[in-house]
Amino acid sequence: MSELIAAKNISVFREGRSVLRDVSVTIGHGDFITIIGPNGAGKSMLLKCLMGFYQPDKGEVVQSSDLRIGYVPQRLVTDQSIPISVKRFLNLRKKSDAVIFQKIVQETEIDRLLDQPIAVLSGGELQRVLLARALLDQPTLLVLDEPAQNLDITGQLAFYRLIEKIYRENKISVLMVSHDLHLVMSATKNVLCLSGEVCCYGEPSSVAQDPAFITLFGEDMAKMMAS
Repeated sequence: MSELIAAKNISVFREGRSVLRDVSVTIGHGDFITIIGPNGAGKSMLLKCLMGFYQPDKGEVVQSSDLRIGYVPQRLVTDQSIPISVKRFLNLRKKSDAVIFQKIVQETEIDRLLDQPIAVLSGGELQRVLLARALLDQPTLLVLDEPAQNLDITGQLAFYRLIEKIYRENKISVLMVSHDLHLVMSATKNVLCLSGEVCCYGEPSSVAQDPAFITLFGEDMAKMMAS
């Protein structure tokens, strides 16, 4: 298959409630797709289904044979009593090739953090470490679930610029959930607006003019995206 992931008409029900309804989306090579939507829209559930962590109740998700996922969660809760260093954390699962390891360390700008305990890192520093860890798997698809949610505005801007740089230079696909669409517009190729079902999909400028988007997010956000 030419796509990395193809989801067709997937639906998920929880305790008699519809979480996702008839959602279809494809992620191809070189795509950068940002999923947006209000709280409870099913964004994280959609990610779980696309990555194969959760089986939808209806529909199907097909993954290509060359799919390798690097995943960056919202946060990592660290145990203050375990003084594991950043370098040790990055090598917990497997020993990386030294050249690749150094390249990713430099790309994510965490050189000075390698010997520091992971428990003392700031939010922005920790997210860069989690990003580096995801990239060590040399993914064909980088998946990020609201990765800048707990950062201040300066940290958000810096992190999104880093994601854009990695996307551009590494030629990998990116699938991201974000509330900060106005900050990621320059990098995002397409936006999927979700509210249990796909409300609209397309380039940011066209999605901003869609009545469904305006209903969910208001005129101010639409104007911000269009400017």
